[in-house]
Amino acid sequence: MIVDGITAKGKPLYDYNMVKDHFEALRFIVEEAKKKREITPVFIQDISVHVMRTTGSIIHSSAGDYDSSKGDWRKSSVHVGDRYFVNYQKVEREVTRLCEILNQRIKQVQTLDSIYQLAFDAHFYLVSIHPFADGNGRISRLLMNYILSYHQLPLATIFKEDKLEYYQALEASCPQDDEEPDLCPIRNFMFAQQMKYLSMEIKKYKQAEKKGGMRFVF
Repeated sequence: MIVDGITAKGKPLYDYNMVKDHFEALRFIVEEAKKKREITPVFIQDISVHVMRTTGSIIHSSAGDYDSSKGDWRKSSVHVGDRYFVNYQKVEREVTRLCEILNQRIKQVQTLDSIYQLAFDAHFYLVSIHPFADGNGRISRLLMNYILSYHQLPLATIFKEDKLEYYQALEASCPQDDEEPDLCPIRNFMFAQQMKYLSMEIKKYKQAEKKGGMRFVF
């Protein structure tokens, strides 16, 4: 229920729509994984469309207008602090290169380690390109989970209380000057998050087993 733009739990409507769109985007990538859909720039844009369906907007830039709700590539420069992302003119080319590599690798990886590593690396590289005006983190994590779902593995999650460590791992993995990126920090962080999630699920399962069956009283 929404009254005066505020949801029942007091959250702003924008936040509610963001969560709702992300849930629908998650359902979308899981369904596409069942079809073994090829990873292409259009597929990446389709994920963006789902993520930004109700929170996206038309953006005016010196290079022209573009619509973040339609999956348009950004036409403006993006930076976080002192770090600038790929020039907007190179975005589509870089995404295409990434997709070509992922399509080859997704069919080759077989071990759990190699599958998770591919998923985590895909997430890092896409968020490093930052192809859209908004939602890049969510879109990159959905691509990561597409790869895991493709191989019928549990989806990865990042715990809210570990968000700062997540951003630090991303920053630590970024290349310095012309050096290659050091993927160890983000891989290690994501592997630790996955172990944390699985440990919690195992604990829940064991607790449920201890409780035994339900008592019926008539």
